[in-house]
Amino acid sequence: MSQQMADNAITVKDVTKIYKLYDKPVDRLKESLNPTHKEYHRKFYALNNISFEVKKGETVGIIGTNGSGKSTILKIITGVLTPTTGEVQVEGTISALLELGAGFNMDYTGIENIYMNGTMMGFSRKEMEEKLQDILDFADIGDFVYQPVKTYSSGMFVRLAFALAINVEPEILIVDEALSVGDVFFQSKCYRRMEEIRQKGTTILMVTHDMGSIIKYCDRVVLLNKGDFVAEGAPGHMVDLYKKILANQMDSLEEELQEMNDFSGSREEKKEKGGKGGLMKDKITINSNRTEYGDGRAEIYDLGLFDERGNLTNLLLKGEMFTIKERIRFNAPLEAPIFTYTIKDKKGTDLSGTNTMFEGTDVKPVKRGDTYEASFTQKMTLQGGEYLLSMSCTGFENGEHVVYHRLYDVANITVISNKNTVGVYDMESQVEVKLNPQD
Repeated sequence: MSQQMADNAITVKDVTKIYKLYDKPVDRLKESLNPTHKEYHRKFYALNNISFEVKKGETVGIIGTNGSGKSTILKIITGVLTPTTGEVQVEGTISALLELGAGFNMDYTGIENIYMNGTMMGFSRKEMEEKLQDILDFADIGDFVYQPVKTYSSGMFVRLAFALAINVEPEILIVDEALSVGDVFFQSKCYRRMEEIRQKGTTILMVTHDMGSIIKYCDRVVLLNKGDFVAEGAPGHMVDLYKKILANQMDSLEEELQEMNDFSGSREEKKEKGGKGGLMKDKITINSNRTEYGDGRAEIYDLGLFDERGNLTNLLLKGEMFTIKERIRFNAPLEAPIFTYTIKDKKGTDLSGTNTMFEGTDVKPVKRGDTYEASFTQKMTLQGGEYLLSMSCTGFENGEHVVYHRLYDVANITVISNKNTVGVYDMESQVEVKLNPQD
């Protein structure tokens, strides 16, 4: 075995999983009895030649839309499914939170199931006795552990299954959407525990739709789409590519993947070459169902969202600086145009926004054919979540407010946060607590 393989906890090599789809149940029978081996099925590729590695001690996320093959690859890694072709090698004991409680016997009590599952994982009764109290404390379901599992609510079932999986100190922990169940306090307890075992060097492979967790916990992310491997890399970058798939911007995704795989010259050089001609809006997710109106004397022909590192992205981190840019072309001379932006929540409530008039950045009379770029740079203090960006070019003529061009809900903004406070935005409190000396 090569040194590189020895450093891997999981090696997935050229894995393909094909399902045979039959239109009618009788077709399966016809196929099995046909002397000429005529096929009556269509092939469905749940996974198509997937390869990636997970190093020991690494936390890797797998993301992709529903039907991209995330659960299938986890089931193959855990041995629940066999690949059609390809191979998977695993170094270390796995504890998987896939089909939570799949190994539970409904007629047994919680305690009996803990011992039985422990035996299935290769632990002796004595070893399980040592872990029992930790598991019970974590599950926190009280005397229900002495009741048959079939009497549990779904919440209790999940708590016990998770407590068992995460407290047997596995070398590799595999987490599916399991964490999206249970109440928010239990979820945060699970994440804290995952953080602890991660610090101890446990390898974690996780699949989740929660992009905040992906960015906060993962060292690397693998992006799948419809059974195909798309890319792997830094969490923020992969989440950006995933957003392009969600927004159906396949051309833009292709372009970026080509750039990622093209090693001729650095990315910065390419920016220099391609930056002039390319539009900012082609590199972010733009709402195809946006509303726009105005009298046409000005046109917002390009716009962009930049994070603190200068990347064009719809994904912003709470607490960091970001910039909104809009480029305007004037089709008529105007005395005093005003450039604006507004950020709203999904319900349409205005949360924040400003304009060049409020900020005292007056634009002098403009001529027909002039183009201007307005940049608004500020700190992101909104809580983690999804928001919508609107922008416009307006003005006052004879005391009347006139709209030259307005774009409603033109782009989404996803704010990723690892600390949400109460309400819409964070006042960034400086907190100090100290013990007062006794009087």
